[in-house]
Amino acid sequence: MAATGPSAAPTKAKEVLVYPVVVAAKALPAGEAIPADALRVERLPVNPAGAFQDVAVAAGRVPVLDLAEGTPVMENQLVSGLAVRIAEGERAVAIKADEVMGVGNKIQPGDFVDVFITLKSDGKDIDRSQARLLLARKRVLAFGSASVDGLPSKASDKAAAQQAQRIDTARTAVLAVPVDEVNRLTIGDASGRLMLALRNPTDMSQPDPKLFAELPTALQPATSKAGEPRRVPLEGLDLAQAGLTTLDLSTGGKGSSIKPAAVEARAATATRRAEPGSGTRGGLQVEVIRGEHSETVRY
Repeated sequence: MAATGPSAAPTKAKEVLVYPVVVAAKALPAGEAIPADALRVERLPVNPAGAFQDVAVAAGRVPVLDLAEGTPVMENQLVSGLAVRIAEGERAVAIKADEVMGVGNKIQPGDFVDVFITLKSDGKDIDRSQARLLLARKRVLAFGSASVDGLPSKASDKAAAQQAQRIDTARTAVLAVPVDEVNRLTIGDASGRLMLALRNPTDMSQPDPKLFAELPTALQPATSKAGEPRRVPLEGLDLAQAGLTTLDLSTGGKGSSIKPAAVEARAATATRRAEPGSGTRGGLQVEVIRGEHSETVRY
């Protein structure tokens, strides 16, 4: 009689499905770009949502939090949005917008614009009002709720109508501006009326800065000591920190050397009154003006 025992046929091992996943080959600190050699691909039994399968896709991205070695790198752990659309040396700056300054709300994210400024003087010096180009060929990152990092690709008619309505009521425009020009834009937005002029993206023309004197800074740069080489002109973050005054922006750097005609006339009158032999007590007098009131002080 044949012996009855366990089957001699080999049992098939259960296959485990694995997935290629990019993980940190070493600790990745937040806020620093990930080098390619700090990543590796491992085959894991799970495929996390938002994980990467190719090291080249994740390299160069910036984590928003510290990642330990062996941790899968996922999309929601990395910096995204407008921040990754800004070139090195640029800043995203929001300014007030409306239908008129926004070219009838025809501006779209990704467009290039010129920024003009109108500075209005008071009624007495209306002839000193001015309008001029403030910044040339600046890229629009966002207009209203529409943004270069979230442009809709496919949307229903209802969603498209809602998007159009949000653009029609835009109250801000976000521009990519070199950091050393941000002061011009912020002072211009605070002290004057800005106007955006839409331009063809292939138009690369720029004003020649050599035709105009450099504006003085609000903070004076340190002078070179004896024997030290002459300091190079400020630029980038140094120029931005040095700042700009509203007066220098409006006068082109001439500052207090420009006096209204009425002030010059009063100063001339005070000088004539102070001339020797004028018969005034003490020989000197000054006219002090406080608002609409004028007072002559003799001494």
